[in-house]
Amino acid sequence: MSIAASMLPELDIELKNTRKVLERLPDESFGWKPHARSMSLLHLSSHVVNMLAWGTMTVQTDSFDVAPVGQEPMKSPEHSGRAAALEAFDRNAAEFRSALAAVEDGEMMQTWSLLAGGEVIFAMPRVAALRSMILNHLIHHRAQLTVYLRLLDKPVPALYGPSADENF
Repeated sequence: MSIAASMLPELDIELKNTRKVLERLPDESFGWKPHARSMSLLHLSSHVVNMLAWGTMTVQTDSFDVAPVGQEPMKSPEHSGRAAALEAFDRNAAEFRSALAAVEDGEMMQTWSLLAGGEVIFAMPRVAALRSMILNHLIHHRAQLTVYLRLLDKPVPALYGPSADENF
C-alpha cells in the first residue's frame, strides 16, 4: 500500500468531521471572537477551509513562500458565511483528496519547504508536512471551532464519539 493510500481513510474521517463542524457555524456570529487576541469565527473557519487548498499545494509543489520578496504576502480568502464556507470546503476537500490519491511514494519522501521572504521556515519530507501542517493543523483549528460553538451555545457535533449535545 502506498503512503498516500494509507492516509486517505484518515483524511476521509477528518473531512467528514470537519464538515460537520462547519455545518453548525452560525452566520450571525461570524464577526464574534472569544477574546481580543483570538481569531474571529469568520477568520478561523476560513483558515480551516483554506488549509485544504494548502494540502493540494503541498502535494503539487516543492515549496511555498508566504511573503515573497518584492510581492504582497499571501492573503487567504475569507468566506462570507456558512454556505460559502461549505462550498469552498467541498471544492478544496475534493481537490486535496484527488491530489493526495495521485501522489507517489517517492514524491512523498521529497523535501517540501515553507518560506517567508525567501527564508526557509521549515523543510521536511512532504509526507511530514502533510501530516503536521495540514492534517494535524486542521484537527487543531477544528477543535478551536468546537470551543467557539460551545461558547456561542450552539450544539457541538459528535466527532470521535458522542458529544454532550448528541446522545445516541
